Amino acid sequence: MTHLFEAFKLRDVSFANRIGIPPMCQYSARDGMASDWHFVHYGSRAVGGAALMIIEATAIAPEGRISLGDLGIWGDQHVEPLSRIVRFAKVQGCVPAIQLAHAGRKASVGLGWQAQCTLAEADGGWRTVAPSPVAFGDNYAPPDELDLAGIREVIAQFVSAARRAHGAGFEALEIHAAHGYLLHQFLSPLSNRRTDAYGGSFEGRIRLVREVVDAVRMAWPERLPLLIRLSATDWAAGGWDIDETVELSRMLKASGVDLVDVSSAGLLPTAKIPAGPGFQTEFAARVRREAGIPTAAVGLITSAAQADHIIRSNQADMVLIGREILRNPCWPLAAAQTLGQAVNWPPQYLRAAPAGTMGRT
Repeated sequence: MTHLFEAFKLRDVSFANRIGIPPMCQYSARDGMASDWHFVHYGSRAVGGAALMIIEATAIAPEGRISLGDLGIWGDQHVEPLSRIVRFAKVQGCVPAIQLAHAGRKASVGLGWQAQCTLAEADGGWRTVAPSPVAFGDNYAPPDELDLAGIREVIAQFVSAARRAHGAGFEALEIHAAHGYLLHQFLSPLSNRRTDAYGGSFEGRIRLVREVVDAVRMAWPERLPLLIRLSATDWAAGGWDIDETVELSRMLKASGVDLVDVSSAGLLPTAKIPAGPGFQTEFAARVRREAGIPTAAVGLITSAAQADHIIRSNQADMVLIGREILRNPCWPLAAAQTLGQAVNWPPQYLRAAPAGTMGRT
């Protein structure tokens, strides 16, 4: 029976276990540049034993940032600071990945711990874009509707970002199509009111995601895995739902996506989300079972036993541990000890390891 510390492989990339670190924005960049904070934050977690680390939502364009503190990869100047993180992670045996993102109508707001409303131009704000001119909420400005030229530019920006990510040395790439950001905005009929080929029917609403995936897969090396993050449901009547997520995932598998990172929500500030331990895991299980594609489960997964059960019961192929790894960067090492699984510790930390534990070489 597969367990949490069994190895896993996607294309030519091997993962030492089934634990990943999901993208979690740090809001600590300036002009999109990774800083010392990012190096220390990601470096300390790469040491902690997770097999996969996905760098936070990284904007493909300046106007695609959620906030002024977002990481960016729209210019060649962004590559080397990210490469420094990548090089360190690889030495620790942790596969470095990056999430490429465009915030759409949820862009141009304060840092994550500040008031969430559209920034005034005097405060550094900018005009936002979306599939339709529908604001995210009362404190958000209506976005400009993307025309066809704008859509083509977004696709090209994803491709350029993917090429820079490869140049930085990342070994996996995730496309962000969840949490109410631009690609998710196209998927949901609650935010996509278009009547052209990019709206209306299910086929129209998924068109941009499919075109981005096809274009990125062509630019991203065949030997390296491509991931996508989807919100399985908007948790709202008439919104994007799990049935559509399964069908889209089936199509994306045929287009060369290797794993679906299954989350939920983010499209509406008023959605009623029944959050609780593992509340999204059932969505990952359905996508895995019905679309026949590997999945990652995420969302209030906090204990070693819980994470191990998700893998052993074939609900997902990986678990992504967020809040617990913010609290404890060495959560994977502690989980191995709890579950009685052998893992290699950093030699610098061996004095804290269980007796007989081997150090990494």
